[in-house]
Amino acid sequence: MLNMDFAQTVFMDTDKINWIASPMSGVYRKPLAREEAERGHATSLVRYEAGSVFRPHPHPLGEEILVLNGVFSDEKGDFKAGSYFRNPPGSSHAPHSRDGCFLLVKLHQFQVSDLNQIYIDTPNIWSSQKSEVVPLYEFGAERVWFVRIQNGEDILSELDLATSVELFIISGQAEYEDLQMASGAWLREPSFRLDHWVVPSNCFIWLKSGHF
Repeated sequence: MLNMDFAQTVFMDTDKINWIASPMSGVYRKPLAREEAERGHATSLVRYEAGSVFRPHPHPLGEEILVLNGVFSDEKGDFKAGSYFRNPPGSSHAPHSRDGCFLLVKLHQFQVSDLNQIYIDTPNIWSSQKSEVVPLYEFGAERVWFVRIQNGEDILSELDLATSVELFIISGQAEYEDLQMASGAWLREPSFRLDHWVVPSNCFIWLKSGHF
């Protein structure tokens, strides 16, 4: 088990984590939270080398993917950097990457009644230079956004955040309490305090609220 106590704050600087080979050749992972070695709840960074193929596999409680770099593919299409999609419980696929890719992947974390299939192509915010928010998904109390913060603007105060917050810094820098966070930082906070959040300059994040 890794980081499975959801009542605890978890922060990981993923640049300091080593890549671990997966069961499939050319596919590597940095585990951030994991229930079992190859089953159950898992949050990971995943890297596909060019030409890598992962065996067909099911998702009993869903799969959530953010493409951070490169192009990720399966039988449903090709997904470039900035694409966000959710494969619901009971779905399956056979992923691969022709030229390689880098992903944030969350497995086995859907609410049981959440059966929505979601595909979002790279939105304009991915290359924007202004503060803005793009909603990616909402189900019950769970909400997911892209958030771009320029010049330290207090844009998070515009969101209806629950106390439980998970975020990944795609680019830029931010501070939370005594944590200095840069690109690649992952934070899971059960009691998020907006007044403890500071962006000194610019920051672009993937943000989830209301559900771990």
